[in-house]
Amino acid sequence: MTALTLRGVSARYGRRVVAAGVDIELAAGSWLAIIGPNGAGKSSLLKSIVGVVDHDGEILLDGTPTAALGNRERARAVAYAPQTPQLPDRLTVTDYVLLGRTPHLAPLARERRSDLAIVEQVLGRLDLDALADRALHTLSGGERQRTVLARVLAQQAGLLLLDEPTTGLDIGHAQALLDLIDRLRAEEGATVVSTLHDLTLSAQYADRLLLLDGGEVIASGTPAEVLTRETIERHYAATVEILTTENGNLVVTPTRKTPSCPQPAAADPETVGPAE
Repeated sequence: MTALTLRGVSARYGRRVVAAGVDIELAAGSWLAIIGPNGAGKSSLLKSIVGVVDHDGEILLDGTPTAALGNRERARAVAYAPQTPQLPDRLTVTDYVLLGRTPHLAPLARERRSDLAIVEQVLGRLDLDALADRALHTLSGGERQRTVLARVLAQQAGLLLLDEPTTGLDIGHAQALLDLIDRLRAEEGATVVSTLHDLTLSAQYADRLLLLDGGEVIASGTPAEVLTRETIERHYAATVEILTTENGNLVVTPTRKTPSCPQPAAADPETVGPAE
């Protein structure tokens, strides 16, 4: 089953096009990572799927054009975590995660017992139980990221759009968060579309990659097809090596360019006298 289809989609701000002519079909339960250098149009393309950035072309969710969906219907189908979410300081973790249930409530209605049960379950799965009553401003970076993910999961949408979900996290917390998303994807069958700066993490977690540069589609396919040394060096202006670990994981590692200053010559051991 196709969960998301983009046909000739161009994201734009007024007349300024920032991502052009994107065609893609994603099967339910898959993970697409949108990659590219800064300013490539990654976040704007993601926002066009959400509906907060204008676009040309056609976007379909489970075969239905998004243009035919009302705001509430789209919110039930698509959950979005922005790169820099606004977290009201005075809200508790539970209150914030409950916001994910808003699309399922009638206007002006209060949350039901079933909504509270869903939030409680999500907090448990993300190891946030002990933080349920904590104010958002008291959380660490990793705890805030998990809380944002909890709100997204409480929405119970089939499509998760995550804009740089590992921003500000060290490598351990980034791995833990992506492992969690991958596990929940397998258990819930949700489809994930994320933007990621880290090419190695993109290669190891996503099924497919979409490389943008200057708003244009450069490559689309499996990580091995997209992440070639020639492509990365050309579009990221970087010097890299592509490695494969013993367990088959693809790794993109930067390599230092030739130093401009000559290195000091090593001392000849025969000319060095004993230390006094």
